[in-house]
Order: sequence, then C-alpha cells, then structure tokens
Amino acid sequence: MEISAIFWDLGGVVLTNGWDREQRAGAVERFGLDPEDFEDRHREIVSALETGRTDLAGYLRATVFYEPRPFSEADFREYMHAQSEAYPGSLEVLDLLRASGRYLLATLNNESHDLNECRIENFALRRRFDVFFTSAFLRLMKPDPQIYRAALDITQRRPEEVLFVDDRPQNLEPAKALGMRTLHYRGEEGPEALLRGLAGHGIRP
Repeated sequence: MEISAIFWDLGGVVLTNGWDREQRAGAVERFGLDPEDFEDRHREIVSALETGRTDLAGYLRATVFYEPRPFSEADFREYMHAQSEAYPGSLEVLDLLRASGRYLLATLNNESHDLNECRIENFALRRRFDVFFTSAFLRLMKPDPQIYRAALDITQRRPEEVLFVDDRPQNLEPAKALGMRTLHYRGEEGPEALLRGLAGHGIRP
C-alpha cells in the first residue's frame, strides 16, 4: 500500500528542540539558576506541561518564580521562545511535499501548548501541515501507543499507509508495532539525508 500520510516529530527533526536539556542548561546559565534545583522542579512538572494539564505560567511558577527574581517572567518566556530554529532545508522539504499534493502532512510531537503555538506561528507551520497532533492538545505523549492510535483514527488512515519520522528510536517503536512505517532521522543530518530516507519509502516530492 502506498503512503498517503506523513506524521512528523518537530523538535529534533524539522526544528531544533524547543526546551530540551541543552536549552534548559542555557537558561540556567543565562539567569543564574541553581541547576540541580531547576532540573528537579522541571522533572516534577514537565509531564503536566506537555500534556496540557498546566500552562506555561504554572510551569514557571513551579520551576523559577517560586521566589523573587531579578528578571521578569516575560524575560524568561522571551528566552525560551528564542531557542527554536529550523534545521537547514527542513522547511523546504516540507514545502516540496506540500506542493506535490500527494500526502497528508501532520505533526506528532511532545510539546507544551505555549511553545507549540509559538513555533507554529514563527515558522509558518499552518501552511505546511494539515493537522497538529501535539501532546498538549491530545493530553497524550509519545511513546504512549494511544497518541499514535488517536492520530490514525482522526486522519482515518491505515497504519501501513502512514510514515512516521522521529529522531528518537523509543518514539518510533510503538508506531512500528502498530504497523506504521518509520524513518529515524535527525535534523542535523541535513535535507539530502531526509530526501534519501523518504525515497526509501517511495516518497519523492
């Protein structure tokens, strides 16, 4: 069966990670936070943040602004939003796939509501994707198999006609178990590697 839909991770594939360990370490240095305390607090609440059970304001109150700071919440939010960049060539590949008109394009990513909306806006993702299966929207996170099933149900695709692209093997395993085709790809590999990987599944923009 030919592929009719491609589900994409965002952070690590199309865009750099928005709030992963490297970005948080930069914030610790930039704002003079205690690294162990911040990471402990982050671990306690990140699942709630990325499944929409708390918002960014609640996350920041729990991790940073539980005591007075010499900087504002707006300063910290601005720093967080500034960490996102597109991998060279990634958006251009999406544009080629969109122009072909042959595939439904969807995100399937773990991300907070605030950061996801910021990235959708800043990188014009609404015109590149048909639908956004974000953990904060669905209240589910990869690698929970239910998030993959939800994406399949909503798009009304059979697993074998979907290709899922992610940079983390642990996120690819449940998709493969459901019968989806998978592509392990990291954004730093570059667009030529992405196009080769897609071609291996019969996808040529």
